Amino acid sequence: MSAAPAVGICAAVERVSWGVWDGYEVTLAPRNYVRAVQRAGGIALVLPPDEAAVEDPDLLLDRIDGLVLAGGADIDPASYGAEPHPETKGTWPDRDRFELALTRRALERDMPVLGICRGMQLINVALGGTLDQHLPESIGDGRHRSIAGSFGTHRVRLAEGSLACGAAGADGLLVMSHHHQGVDRLGEGLEVSGWSVDDEIVEAIELPDRRFALGVVWHPEEDEASEIIPALVDAARERVGA
Repeated sequence: MSAAPAVGICAAVERVSWGVWDGYEVTLAPRNYVRAVQRAGGIALVLPPDEAAVEDPDLLLDRIDGLVLAGGADIDPASYGAEPHPETKGTWPDRDRFELALTRRALERDMPVLGICRGMQLINVALGGTLDQHLPESIGDGRHRSIAGSFGTHRVRLAEGSLACGAAGADGLLVMSHHHQGVDRLGEGLEVSGWSVDDEIVEAIELPDRRFALGVVWHPEEDEASEIIPALVDAARERVGA
């Protein structure tokens, strides 16, 4: 029986309130990410920002077999040389530095990497790309983040023969999403492999010269039937057995 791969899930940084505590700074990962990795037979490890790992990402990457870049706050536009849009809010530059360092080194090592929502955008930034900081100005409405705190649904089309299509197991998926930013200039070496059916917004990107380097802007962790996170765990398992 193959060893269970260890999958690192990058944690969000947020200020939260519970009990008598108000505005307390925490690192966290929504449990659905953890559950999805565990259902697929992986060991889920939540990775908080770590300045030592910014300087030497191998400190953490040596301990895992695959990397999930989770959703969360907007990426600091300074990461890609832009001025902040008024709607770019709640950034955590220390999280950005940490995840960019891990992503670049993980790709160098050909470690399986999956970016989800913000994570897809981060892969693009890590490879020199830029972001559209407020999609409603580009497409004319806020359909990709229509209700605060709730996932909307829409269909995506995936390029035939792409990693995205193979990982998802089908084309024409009905997906769950909640975002107001997206890919603008594509990062070096990346290919677009998924688009929103309604408006052609980029929904998936991948690095074809790596074993598994995929970003999707929707949230597969919210759908127990999704094959996206299991595909990442399978790629990590193959790496363990290599």
